[in-house]
Amino acid sequence: MAVPRTIGCTIFLVAIFCLHKKGYGESEKRVLEEVMDTKQSVIHGRHKRAVTIQSTTAQNFPVDFDAVVKVQIPVSSAPFNISEIVRDALKNLSFTFNQSLIVTSLNLTTECYPNTTGELQCQCERQFSWPCSKCQVYDACSNNASQPCECSDALPYDGQFCEPYTNAGACLASTTATPPSSTKTEAPPSSTTTAAPPSTPLASTTIAEPPSSTTTGAAAPPSTALSSTTTVNLSFTMDLPFSDSYNNGNSSQWTDISSAIQTQCRNHISNLINATLTGFRRGSTIADYTVNAPSLNITELDAVKTGIFTDLGTKYPIIFDSSANLSFTHQSAFYGQTVNVTCGPLPKSLNFGNNWIAEWSQGNSLISNDSKHSLSTDYGAGTATLTMSNVFTSEDGLYECNFKQATGGPSFRQKSSVAFKVTEVPLVQVSPVQIKVPCDGRKVQLTCSVSSNSQNYLVEFTGLTNPDVKINYEYTNTDCTSKTFTCQVKDFPQFNNTITLTSFTGSFLCQDSIFGFGQEDDTAAASCPTNQEGIITAICKKAGWQEQLKTCVLKPVTDLLVQSQFLTTITVPTLLSQLSNVSLNYTKEVVGSPTTISAVVQILSNVANALLSLSIPITKSLMEDVLITSGILTTAKDSWKTLNNGSSSLTNSSISKNESISSKFLQSIEQITRRLTNDSFDISTDYIIFNKTTFKDNFNAEFNSSVDVAISEATGENKSLTIITFSLMDSVLPARNELNLDSAVINGKVVLIQSSANVSNISLTFVVTNDSLKNPECVFWNFNLSRGLGGWDNTGCKLVNNNQTVTCNCNHLTSFSILMSPFSIEDPVLDYITYIGVSISMASLIICLIIEAVIWRKIKLNHTSYLRHVSIVNIAVSLLIADIWFIIGAAISAAKEENKAACSTATFFIHYFYLALFFWMLASALLLLYRTVSVFDGGLSKTSMLVIGFSLGYGAPLIIVVVTIAAAAPRQAYIQGAKICWLNWNESKALLAFVIPALTIVVINLIILLVVLYKMLRRRAVGGASHALERHITVVLARTLAVLTPFFGITWGLGIGTMIHPHNRGLLIAFALFNSLQGFFILVFGTLLDHKVQSELVIKSQTSSRRTKSTSAGALSSSGLGAFWNWRRARDGYSVSSGATNASNSYSNS
Repeated sequence: MAVPRTIGCTIFLVAIFCLHKKGYGESEKRVLEEVMDTKQSVIHGRHKRAVTIQSTTAQNFPVDFDAVVKVQIPVSSAPFNISEIVRDALKNLSFTFNQSLIVTSLNLTTECYPNTTGELQCQCERQFSWPCSKCQVYDACSNNASQPCECSDALPYDGQFCEPYTNAGACLASTTATPPSSTKTEAPPSSTTTAAPPSTPLASTTIAEPPSSTTTGAAAPPSTALSSTTTVNLSFTMDLPFSDSYNNGNSSQWTDISSAIQTQCRNHISNLINATLTGFRRGSTIADYTVNAPSLNITELDAVKTGIFTDLGTKYPIIFDSSANLSFTHQSAFYGQTVNVTCGPLPKSLNFGNNWIAEWSQGNSLISNDSKHSLSTDYGAGTATLTMSNVFTSEDGLYECNFKQATGGPSFRQKSSVAFKVTEVPLVQVSPVQIKVPCDGRKVQLTCSVSSNSQNYLVEFTGLTNPDVKINYEYTNTDCTSKTFTCQVKDFPQFNNTITLTSFTGSFLCQDSIFGFGQEDDTAAASCPTNQEGIITAICKKAGWQEQLKTCVLKPVTDLLVQSQFLTTITVPTLLSQLSNVSLNYTKEVVGSPTTISAVVQILSNVANALLSLSIPITKSLMEDVLITSGILTTAKDSWKTLNNGSSSLTNSSISKNESISSKFLQSIEQITRRLTNDSFDISTDYIIFNKTTFKDNFNAEFNSSVDVAISEATGENKSLTIITFSLMDSVLPARNELNLDSAVINGKVVLIQSSANVSNISLTFVVTNDSLKNPECVFWNFNLSRGLGGWDNTGCKLVNNNQTVTCNCNHLTSFSILMSPFSIEDPVLDYITYIGVSISMASLIICLIIEAVIWRKIKLNHTSYLRHVSIVNIAVSLLIADIWFIIGAAISAAKEENKAACSTATFFIHYFYLALFFWMLASALLLLYRTVSVFDGGLSKTSMLVIGFSLGYGAPLIIVVVTIAAAAPRQAYIQGAKICWLNWNESKALLAFVIPALTIVVINLIILLVVLYKMLRRRAVGGASHALERHITVVLARTLAVLTPFFGITWGLGIGTMIHPHNRGLLIAFALFNSLQGFFILVFGTLLDHKVQSELVIKSQTSSRRTKSTSAGALSSSGLGAFWNWRRARDGYSVSSGATNASNSYSNS
């Protein structure tokens, strides 16, 4: 239970002053006015000894007096170690008033702090205590009965603070503890305590306040009376709802309880004057009564208590409060420890038998068996045990156990008198962590420090240094052996860290002050910045030490991350409050560390899962904590870039490398929002606006002046609507769409909408943030896109209006925004060129293969011609199959249902056959180079060249494709997505397995082309060239370029331009045009312009004409087509003669 913010801790300071000269009265007044200038302080003056002042004339003797300073500090602003801060401040604090006044000492005497019920618990400093009478009245906490009263469950109403032992004195031991009442009871405001100064015996008449239910302090022996005439106010509790009717003197409750009190007091108190029931009050139902007698002792009061319990227990559910405290294995524990709390033993006189159950509570919250708490009972011993595992600050506070009978009736209760405290684990940091040191007597500076927000610790290098907060130790590496140094916390050796120094000989490549020395590929480790847990590793390269991994996470966040793995109904509110406080107090450190952001996101995810599994509702205050934390995270633009690029790693977390942290962040907020209570409320933070309301039939409102939401079709009654508007979520979520492309920009606020109604039509109007962007797209965040990484999806959403604002209509609810881009993603021109070009290309390739089949028997007679046509056929086959799979892949991408397996298959074949196309182009170029350089016959045989050609054309692509899919497929990063069947780029860079070989072949072919052209020109220039010959060389060169260009993939060089300028429309159109028509280029320049192919086609045409007798050779020669072929024959230098029964060819190679 949270302590109310109006409650504060109170500290009493006593300053002892000595006045040596005149002006006693004036000086004392000045002290009381000036010793502390604060409205939260109350100052009382008290003379240390009685002095009669006749006038303000000079005094010749010193006068001592005390100034009591009461400091009240709000809990919300008080650090954990407020007491230590005050003590340290008092050590060096001094006051200077005037020469007449000297401060002889300044002491902290009393510290009071609120417990979970909002009341005060007061603790005396060492060598200070209260008189025993105070502890008998106000629930002493001390367990040692022979010591002074040092702890009380309340501050006395007279404001008395703790005094030195010499004044208060020790309490006498008692064989029987003071009987506590069932509930701590404060004296009425009108009650007063009349007492002499501490050194004076008690007055003859005293009115004492009621003792506490958990009193363990000692009292006087049974035979020793507290005073000659004593009135004691007592009380006990009944587990009944309070009713004002109980205070009616004629009620049965008043009659029964008053009778029992009087009867038991008469039976057990000698010389009883009277015993009176004074009334009932709330707190279940508390009965207050007063006992008055000339003398009272502990034995008599204990007997009265037992008698009342026995007398009324059969009729009323009275609570028997144990005088002993709960037993903790660790009254103060460290984060993550396991603590056992034991309750009991149950007094046998209560006759509970084995028919009882144990009920535990922390403050006002019941504890049940869960991931952090385990409850057990031992009926034989009459005890119950609470086991708390992985304790954190959420376990701080007071505990209580109740033994309740299954049949009802009286119960047994035991409490803790001192609040249980959980302390953070000290962070020990060393530098360096793990480095190499040359074996040359070099000196290494070793550093160790410890930090904690709640305690002051010291560290030491084991066996080497004295304890200190920070230690610098210089080590000289003379013995050339590896060393390990352990730095540990003094008195807590389990908290330590080590430094490892590895000696080496020889030269070193890397050197700096952080990672030390290293040879190539050596690794070293360094510590994180102050107050951060983790490690920084680096690897030695030629350029120096390169950071390899950084897992530094803010220490408070690490503690909360561990705590979030063991959440319960009680701990969730505490965790969210602490998380928002850490985010506010360490904003700079949080937003500047990608790994810390990853840890915070994991905490929110753990909270979301716990809310669902434990059915914990989210109230306004809890949601405000979530939004404060989330809003701060959205400001970390640079860190989110790092996270979305996948270059941050977090250890000891459930965030996998294939999981998008930004998507997980949004999903956690959505899941937490689903657990909101039914209340309507608004929350406004610096970066997030939250609105929760209800509506009927329809809804229309504007949020944050940037988003209009309208719902016109919804089903259900009493519909709730939650709208969260994020100002900076565009810095968190990448502009990744279903095609896994991130070229667009989020150009509006991101708004999360949830409703209890079934909404089928919602309209959202966004104010764009950048007017220069075009092509708006209405999208929502789909957590399943990109293999679970998440992305923007337009399914179910459509653009309605784009005029200064963007209006979208969607048929579902989730997180919405708009994507816009500086260029048009969809270009109809590109689409037409691609599909028409591919169709022409495929038709051309089919014609090419038909022609090759017709003339195959003739062209294979010539060695060089045969090999060149083998290359042409395989290039055509590869391109044709690649185009077919391109169409299949486009159909798979356009399908409504995603089919990643089919898309991967299409990508495999497209990749393989496009590579085969390029490698057969390379084979053709190598053949041309070989025939150009090797003019004479001989060399490699036709069979050998075929083996080389097929191995290169199909073997090399197969190796590349198999290696690519083996490397990328296990990581689900082979294809770009089910909506685009092509090699992945963002995650695995698999596209390089096509780009690098293709561009490499283009470069090689260009080099070969230049060499061939040079050889051809040189060879033709040897015999001397006339004007006609020069023209012939130009024609041959043009023909060579026209033939080689499509085969050697020069047009694919345009692909370089599209990679450098992916949004250049001219480059895209040119690239699409040339490459989609490559089949047509192969047909024209590789087949139809080949004179050997032409001549053979002429022969086939003539032979066919004779056989069908549909024409004659003369008619062919006189026709237009015949004239064309004759022109080609004359130009290319070959002649054809034909007879009636046969045809013969003579070739002149040029």
